[in-house]
Amino acid sequence: MLWGRDVDRAATGAVLDRARTGHSAVLVVRGDPGIGKSSLLDDAAAGAAGMTVLRCAGVETEAEVPFASLHQLLAPALASSSQLPDVQAAALRGALGLGPAAGGDQLLVGAAVLTLLAELAEERPVLCLVDDAQWLDGSSAQALRFVARRLQAESVAMLFAARDEFAPEGLPEHRLAGLDPETADALLRRIRPDLPPRIRMRLVRDSAGNPLALRELPRGAPPFVPALLPRRIQEAFAARIDRLPPDGRAMLLIAAASPDEGLGVVLRAAELLGVAPSGLGAAEEAGLVTVAAGRIAFTHPLLRAAAYQQTTFDRRLAVHRTLAQTLPADDDRRAWHLAAAATGPDEEAALALERAAERALGRKGYPAAAAALQRSAELTAAPGERTRRLVAAAVAANDAGQPDLTRRFLASCDPVDDDPVLTARVCELRARLAFDEGSAASAHDLLVAGASALAPVDRRAAGLLLVDAARNAWQLSDPPRVREAARRLDDLGLRPSDGLGPAVAAVTAAARLLLEGPAAGVPAMRALTSTRTGPPNLRLNAAFVAGLVGDFEAGRAISQGVADESRAEGSIGWLPLAHVTLAASELYLGRFRDAVATAAEGLRLATDTGQPNRAGYLEGILAWIAAVSGSTDRCAELAARCHDRYAGNHIANGLAWAEWALALLDLGQGRQAEASDRLEAALAGPVRHQIQAVYSAPDQVEAAVRIGAFDRAEAACARFADWAAAARLDWADAVAHRCHALLEPSWPDASRHFEAAVALGGHPWEAARTHLAYGERLRRERRKTEARAQLRTAAEVFDRLGAVPWAERARAELRASGFQLAVSPPASAGAALSPQELQIVRLVAAGLTNREIGAQLFLSPKTISYHLYRAFPKLGVASRTQLARLDLSG
Repeated sequence: MLWGRDVDRAATGAVLDRARTGHSAVLVVRGDPGIGKSSLLDDAAAGAAGMTVLRCAGVETEAEVPFASLHQLLAPALASSSQLPDVQAAALRGALGLGPAAGGDQLLVGAAVLTLLAELAEERPVLCLVDDAQWLDGSSAQALRFVARRLQAESVAMLFAARDEFAPEGLPEHRLAGLDPETADALLRRIRPDLPPRIRMRLVRDSAGNPLALRELPRGAPPFVPALLPRRIQEAFAARIDRLPPDGRAMLLIAAASPDEGLGVVLRAAELLGVAPSGLGAAEEAGLVTVAAGRIAFTHPLLRAAAYQQTTFDRRLAVHRTLAQTLPADDDRRAWHLAAAATGPDEEAALALERAAERALGRKGYPAAAAALQRSAELTAAPGERTRRLVAAAVAANDAGQPDLTRRFLASCDPVDDDPVLTARVCELRARLAFDEGSAASAHDLLVAGASALAPVDRRAAGLLLVDAARNAWQLSDPPRVREAARRLDDLGLRPSDGLGPAVAAVTAAARLLLEGPAAGVPAMRALTSTRTGPPNLRLNAAFVAGLVGDFEAGRAISQGVADESRAEGSIGWLPLAHVTLAASELYLGRFRDAVATAAEGLRLATDTGQPNRAGYLEGILAWIAAVSGSTDRCAELAARCHDRYAGNHIANGLAWAEWALALLDLGQGRQAEASDRLEAALAGPVRHQIQAVYSAPDQVEAAVRIGAFDRAEAACARFADWAAAARLDWADAVAHRCHALLEPSWPDASRHFEAAVALGGHPWEAARTHLAYGERLRRERRKTEARAQLRTAAEVFDRLGAVPWAERARAELRASGFQLAVSPPASAGAALSPQELQIVRLVAAGLTNREIGAQLFLSPKTISYHLYRAFPKLGVASRTQLARLDLSG
């Protein structure tokens, strides 16, 4: 029976109710030790009639075992894993040690769990209870957070119970407070009716309404000594343990030291230590443990801690040594027991832990690998070997998204100057940390230092570091550092067989572009856009270069290829960067709805994979599209995030998107002076070296012409024209002609430029801008009939793109010309859909099943069904086969 928890039960009950009605819900119940979190989860389980209940609990001493808690949660459901998509099934089985280690990212396991839970929920709603979440192993915690953030319409309820150490990372929370004094007094009367009122009042006051304290403190030996609450609870448990016979206390110690080994291991260890098994029965009779299904469970986690700390140091060492003897050599738990029994350097334990780390890495259990390698290093006597293991621990911690731990491991390393490979690895790790902390300049310098150390022994690996250094420098808008990377790449003397030729050529061309201008750099960079094979980082580098030279179709093809491959192989970590270049390419091509869907998905994945800098790029892209659509508040919000990120990381790319977006918002809403001033100010800072400074130049021309700032307009026109002459692309030439036309006071000369721009065409957004500018000039020249044709075309394209203020501007010009154009119905059926609905419907139209779509988008098949249920009425269709006849363009 729960006392005084009506409000709290209502909160958890609402989560279950949503699951029963076909939705999903998540809640993190937070509170102090003993406050009643576990009891609230028990209450939820008792009220889960008609639901499948899965349950696990984090164990402090298991935090180093990868996916231990996830295995416990899913054990009753693993028979259904055969129904998962192959890559997800392999990842899940490998992570849980039920099959060979699979490739792919750690978060692919989360995608598999999501699909598995959705499959179970097809039969009946599912309730997942995760107790003591603060002690989840890192791999399980990451997978479960991934699932929790993606639950939508699966009929899955998920309740976490956790102390304050658990980071919910955006999940909804409910704080569990102590009982009010009246309820606490009533509970205490029920537990100990014999207590005098004075003692009862003191307990109520000093317990702060903590139910566990109220239950356990009266059992302690008098007199009652005031102390901090957690210590008092420990002392209360200690008093109960002291009343056990010696074999009972010994059995409790063995069980406390081996939380996951099972009854058989505990009994074998007890036999080796000469402890009678009857001691376990005594502990169970005392209500300290329960024994069922071959496992021993303490009735409260604090009991385990009390049993472990209640004995002597020597006795604990002996128990761990004995437990290690009972386990096979390739068991990770044996390694940790050996480590727990070590009192100084111990190579046997260190080697066992290193091998456990290797097994964890094979299962993508990066947090567990980091912990094992750290402890292995602590037990290593030889300085060089110790440093090697610490660096390996830092690598694992970095892959686990634990920068503080990575930094601490690196700080503990001895100097590695005599080992160039290790030196380069340390430099690369420190560069990653510096980059994520906003010190991209330091990251560049560290990568250059690592390349210098590595060059004599591995020129190709050194070249890869220098390519990364050049990319960092570009993002910093730091031409000298780009040139330095280019020079060092040239000095390496790489061979064609090294496979870095196009990447090196791009770095060299980028340096020339910054130093000498577009004519010197753009043509040489164009060769890289033909890249379609090779490692993902080099292909995405090629996609980025495609954006610099204006070949957006190539950028889209390269990015889409990497994204498709990453999904198929489960390499989720590459997807945020692939989404950056893909969304940018879609934006430039005028596929705005596709760009929104891509950027929004990339933003979710960047959050999940801990890539804040990628998130900044994607927020900038979304801000730009919000500006075009006239979504003032959304644009301002996203741009503000980009500015905040720039203040922390000094990466100019996201800042460039934000400044351009805000200027475009001003321009679309008739604030030409503000737009011109913003773009001019941006060019005085790091944005001037970003490609957005080129692509925003036509907007600057238009804004400046409208306010009569012709010097600004001419400078912007020249900047774009120089780049367009080097790019040699029809769309760029068309825009250059439009810029010249806007500046041309002579109507015959302006007309020639406008006609050339219209003839060359271009991507929808830029082409519509040309039709609008041409129509506006025609009307001013009193050629109303010709103007109407241009303006009508512009309005129709802007409508299709969702560029609301621009479409209205075209209509206003039409009205001024004496023609009234009604709001056009969307030309595409897909215009009625949200970006995610459009993405899903297109995949359905391509013939993919809900399961296949869910695997691609890291959503459950049930959520895919939910989105289709919402999308079909908007499209006026009733079946999947009817989608083939619809225009689903963006």
